[in-house]
Amino acid sequence: MKNRKNYSLIIGITIVSILFLLFLMGIFYTPYDPDAMNGSEKMLAPSIQHLFGTDQFGRDIFSRVLKGIGTTFLIAISTVCLGAGIGVLIGVLTGYFGGWLDEVLMRVNDAIVAFPSILLALIFISVLGAGKNNVVLALAIVFIPSFARMTRSEFLANRDMDYVKSAKLMGVSSLRIMLVHILPNAIPTILSMMAIGFNNAILAEAGMSYLGIGVQPPEASLGRMLSESQIYLSRAPWIAIFPGLAIVLLALSFSLISEGLSKKGER
Repeated sequence: MKNRKNYSLIIGITIVSILFLLFLMGIFYTPYDPDAMNGSEKMLAPSIQHLFGTDQFGRDIFSRVLKGIGTTFLIAISTVCLGAGIGVLIGVLTGYFGGWLDEVLMRVNDAIVAFPSILLALIFISVLGAGKNNVVLALAIVFIPSFARMTRSEFLANRDMDYVKSAKLMGVSSLRIMLVHILPNAIPTILSMMAIGFNNAILAEAGMSYLGIGVQPPEASLGRMLSESQIYLSRAPWIAIFPGLAIVLLALSFSLISEGLSKKGER
């Protein structure tokens, strides 16, 4: 049977690559200072001088979108890596050893899952305070249970397999069995979950910033740009269109990657 191209994965990676290049560009170069206000250039329409136009403070929207993409990327990467790291560790330990450790950690896991994820993140933010670092910490805590449960199920399915029993009979240490023999089998599922995590982190960060409890000014944030632009939609729609489009493309790309990885794993 001829292998069909995984278009979801190809398109998703292509979009992410383009946005990542824009992120790198924003680190080293922006056409204008993203935070510089210019009263004489308020709400200018897109042009050669200002590709995405200017906002209500005369700031260049293209420069701010570049910085906003970078902020969203960094938060999503930090959130998913932290949540996945802790969640996978918990899943490995509970799935392989079981017993009282499994009971204790899974009950804590169930307690976290019992709350709607966004509501729980908002509670953490209200306690910790607004800001980029606290958004990362709050979202990472929310993401831990999903990674823990998924990894645990993979280890439960593999720990009684013949190749694991053979490794134990040969005197292979538990650490080596977990990391070398079982964990590689769970990596495709973990990668798919991470792609979903990126998607959720992007939307959650945008939502929190939109509500004013995420990234704080003057740092550029796509969600906050949308929030600040809503009263100018009829006069200057480009203020909302471009940051909104960036959010959609970011979320869509990781959703396509997750779908593509799932299809690849089914083959």
